[in-house]
Amino acid sequence: MRRFARVTAAAILGLGALTAAAVAQTMPTKTAQGAGGPMLTDSKGMTLYVFDKDAGGKSACNGQCATNWPPLMASADAKPMGDYTVVTRDDGAKQWAYKGKPLYTWAKDAKAGDTTGDNVNNVWHVARP
Repeated sequence: MRRFARVTAAAILGLGALTAAAVAQTMPTKTAQGAGGPMLTDSKGMTLYVFDKDAGGKSACNGQCATNWPPLMASADAKPMGDYTVVTRDDGAKQWAYKGKPLYTWAKDAKAGDTTGDNVNNVWHVARP
């Protein structure tokens, strides 16, 4: 009985890892129509943003910044797809980027399609294709 429980638990954990890897290999964002034209969104329809202080394919948003502007995370084994690339954050985690610009959501956007983060501090902008 214990052996069966261990095998079942291992199978469930393995399935979870497989599912996460499969999700990470799908397109990380989609294009939606916003007030200012097409914009990139995550799989939930939440607006994605880019940060002017990011440079060289590296995120400059960590700590409290990343709490307010959650990075669009990628799995450790995610692979680039077209204009979408994967950057490594300071903590070693992976983040999706579009044309080399790391992608983020905004904690104050309440529902899909909100763009309340656009032009915050004149350094955050809606990500556009």
